[in-house]
Amino acid sequence: MTILAAPRAAGLERTLSLGPDEADRALRSLPGVGVWTSAEVRQRAHGHADAFSFGDYHVAKNVSWALTGEVLDDAGCAEVIECYRGHRFRVQRLLEFAGAYRPRRGPKMTLPTHTPNRAVRAAR
Repeated sequence: MTILAAPRAAGLERTLSLGPDEADRALRSLPGVGVWTSAEVRQRAHGHADAFSFGDYHVAKNVSWALTGEVLDDAGCAEVIECYRGHRFRVQRLLEFAGAYRPRRGPKMTLPTHTPNRAVRAAR
C-alpha cells in the first residue's frame, strides 16, 4: 500500500485543502484505500471529527454496545450514531477513552506465527 501511495504524495497532500467529502473521494480513488483507510487518514491528517471507523472489526460493536447495550454491525451502528453527525469520530474516541468496550466472551484469538522470530520461538 505504501509503495502505491508514495508516488502520489503530492496529490495526497492536496487532499488537506479539500472538504471532508471531496477528501474521502480523492483518498478512496487510490487502489487499496477503502472506507476504513480513508477514515483513519482523515481522522489523523485532516482532523475530521466525523470520520467514523466503519469497517473496523471492533469499533462498531463496541460503540453500539456502549450506547445501546446491544452489539450491532456497521449498518446498525451507523443508525445509532446518526444523531451525532459531525462528531461521530469524537464520540468513538470518547467512548474508547472511557473504556467502553463490550464484554469479552470465549477464548482470546491466538497470535499469528507467521513472523520469523515467533516461528523460531514456537519451535523451541
